[in-house]
Amino acid sequence: MTTIGILGTGRMGVRLARMFAQVGQTVILGSRQVTRATQIVQGLGLGQSTLSAGTYAEAANADLILPAMFLRDGMLETLEPLRAQFDGKIYLDISNPFNDTYTDFILPWDTSSAEQIQHRFPKTRVVGAFKNVWWEVFDAPTFGEGVSDVFVVSDDAAAKATLLKLVEHTPFRYIDAGQLANARTIERMTLLSGELGQRYGYFPRMNYKLMGETWTPGQHDRLAPLLANPIPA
Repeated sequence: MTTIGILGTGRMGVRLARMFAQVGQTVILGSRQVTRATQIVQGLGLGQSTLSAGTYAEAANADLILPAMFLRDGMLETLEPLRAQFDGKIYLDISNPFNDTYTDFILPWDTSSAEQIQHRFPKTRVVGAFKNVWWEVFDAPTFGEGVSDVFVVSDDAAAKATLLKLVEHTPFRYIDAGQLANARTIERMTLLSGELGQRYGYFPRMNYKLMGETWTPGQHDRLAPLLANPIPA
């Protein structure tokens, strides 16, 4: 069975630990202060068979690592001492490069958090996911229109497939969103959704859902007959 090591006990880290543990995955919730992680684990009441507390180093021993930290707070530097433990593992990147007011990003348009992580830890297998999901959605993931989407990106097809298998029973629909560089767009979409959500009173309970129908040429083109027999000039 795959173990998931979550490094960080903030809003996202705790909710992801709970979500994975609830579907039977073995999760280690790591913190700088083990007492904090222990209190959270006990408070969630899921049982130590699926969810346990540990240090960052203990969480980094897991098969799949999920750092729940901000780039702006020195995430890469915090993880640097654990580099050897990351080698060859799937690194599940949920981060967005927000500034401290959540009004902009600290990275330029031609890169993303996911790409910066892959560059810093080249021996890891980075998969980006949950970047578009605000924390409160995990508490009540079903909307009136049903479940919402999680966009998944990676340059490692096998790593992406492994993650999609791990999340099969979680309450989201997972969309294969292509290459790792597409994280640039997804992260920016999250910045936009935050602004729109606050403007229209949804923040932070909101998410994207890709909608459409199976399409065949001309199926919904009401102008097709006219275009097939154009009016003479």
